[in-house]
Amino acid sequence: MATMFIAFLVQILFRYILNWPAGWAYELSIVCWLWGVLFGAAFVVTEKDEIRFDVVYSAVGARLRRGFSIVAGLSLLAIYGGSLPAVYDYVSFMKVERSAYLRIRIDWLYSIYVIFVVAIVIRYMRLTWRAVRGDSPGTDDAEAVER
Repeated sequence: MATMFIAFLVQILFRYILNWPAGWAYELSIVCWLWGVLFGAAFVVTEKDEIRFDVVYSAVGARLRRGFSIVAGLSLLAIYGGSLPAVYDYVSFMKVERSAYLRIRIDWLYSIYVIFVVAIVIRYMRLTWRAVRGDSPGTDDAEAVER
């Protein structure tokens, strides 16, 4: 975040005060944002922090909540798992390209997306398995809301 903020300030300084182009600062900000968001979503954000439709989820019983978790988990596994081969092929294909200013290989820049998809697939395999076993995430929170 600090690198992204400093690059943003440098970009403002170069563009509006010194009247010099600073495409590298913009590109650095984009790379920091991309890696920060996807890395955070893959490894930092917990299940409890994710956004969901709590009004509907909390209004139904524990069995239906488990069903919601299983359907959502299987859907996300199908979407992310199904897209993983194409994502990997595309990112690895982009090794021939480099970024415009920083000259970083594009496959290195976007490799975080492959890591993100693998982490999400593993997370939802675990969450779906927990729901199938009867340990649905968020059940405690929903029951507390009911009380």
